[in-house]
Amino acid sequence: MTKIEVGEEESIEQAIRRFRKKCERDGINRELKKRSFYEKPSLKKKRKKETLMRKIQKRVRRQQQQQSRHY
Repeated sequence: MTKIEVGEEESIEQAIRRFRKKCERDGINRELKKRSFYEKPSLKKKRKKETLMRKIQKRVRRQQQQQSRHY
């Protein structure tokens, strides 16, 4: 649950702006989008596998770049 404290001198518009930014940082909007439609378990597994592969490829590219800098 995302909460903010509204100061006495703070306007409602500023408080709403801070609340929206905090929700964005907490990933609430992404979570709502993700849960808005049912995702079959097989598709969920496929999406997680693709994410993992991207993460591994990124790590390999970084390691190659670091090695090329040292030579």
